[in-house]
Amino acid sequence: MNIKKAAAAAIVAALGVTGLAACGTDEAPAAGRSGAPAPKTVTLVSHDSFNASKEVLADFTERTGFTVKVLKSGDAGEAVNKEILTKGSPQGDVFFGVDNTLLSRALDNGIFVPYEAKGLGRVPAAYQLDKEHRVTPIDSGDICVNYDKKYFADKKLAPPVTFDDLAKPAYKDLLVVENPERSSPGLGFLLGTAAKYGDDGWQDYWKKLKANGVKTVDSWELAYNQEFSGSAGGKQAKGDRPLVVSYASSPPVEVLYGEPQPKVAPTGVSTGTCFRQTEFAGLLNGAKNPEGGKALIDFLISKEFQEDMPLQMFVNPVAKDAALPELFTKHGVVIEKPETMAPQKIAEKRDPWIQQWSSLVLK
Repeated sequence: MNIKKAAAAAIVAALGVTGLAACGTDEAPAAGRSGAPAPKTVTLVSHDSFNASKEVLADFTERTGFTVKVLKSGDAGEAVNKEILTKGSPQGDVFFGVDNTLLSRALDNGIFVPYEAKGLGRVPAAYQLDKEHRVTPIDSGDICVNYDKKYFADKKLAPPVTFDDLAKPAYKDLLVVENPERSSPGLGFLLGTAAKYGDDGWQDYWKKLKANGVKTVDSWELAYNQEFSGSAGGKQAKGDRPLVVSYASSPPVEVLYGEPQPKVAPTGVSTGTCFRQTEFAGLLNGAKNPEGGKALIDFLISKEFQEDMPLQMFVNPVAKDAALPELFTKHGVVIEKPETMAPQKIAEKRDPWIQQWSSLVLK
């Protein structure tokens, strides 16, 4: 089957929705109309990859009485930009899906109001990048190069492990990446190379990748499901690139949606090429139902939702008490030392780096 059909609701769900519910109440902040009764509907605005199981949502609704209307607004960058344009008069009450690569843009534009979620103590401080609690960490994932196991076995060639490996002649014309101006994984990979080689070194690295035949496409969907030879979709499309920028959680997706389901994942992860991505949710400035919005954020870090999330969106929970499913522990990999970068530095460097990257790689 086309794994991206499932992965559009899962891994492009990297890291189609229903009704949600909200739990718990606090006094509504100034973001809503004071004195007005709280609506029973709370609206969640998100990128296209948000998903949750019907059972969890039904339980949430039964316990609280709130239902959630979900508005999908395209990929993460597009969704954030839409909220910036409607600042103060938002499309909904809560936004889910802004990640650390775009966090500064959202915070600098004032689209969120502070709210310290119930249960936040269960989330490690390393994920809590905003001390004012304008956003709450919900999930994490690692953007990494994936490889086609069969290709490398057939060629009797060891798959690459590190960023350095990707520039070696043995891997010429094998890698496909996404344009960082248009793709969240593409941006994460660019930031990973900048974190690895430094402000003045990443450009030379990309010159080496270009000389080594790197191919660039506009989206993760095109890269993974059309160009990559290791994915189910890529095989159908006769993709000929055995290396692709994707996620550390991609191999479990290939197993889950394989027909028949393989005993071993057909793809692997180059563990020395990873950049840590964290996604957040926040209460929107001007929310009509801030009480419901706060309760919804509480729910998103609840153990129930956190344990449901990996097989719905193929991301890792951030709550310490949430267990990973066997599919992840058996077929996934744990990235011990991913590249990271402070949001403040991303804010300062992101746009200039994308411009430099375009001049280096696309021209």
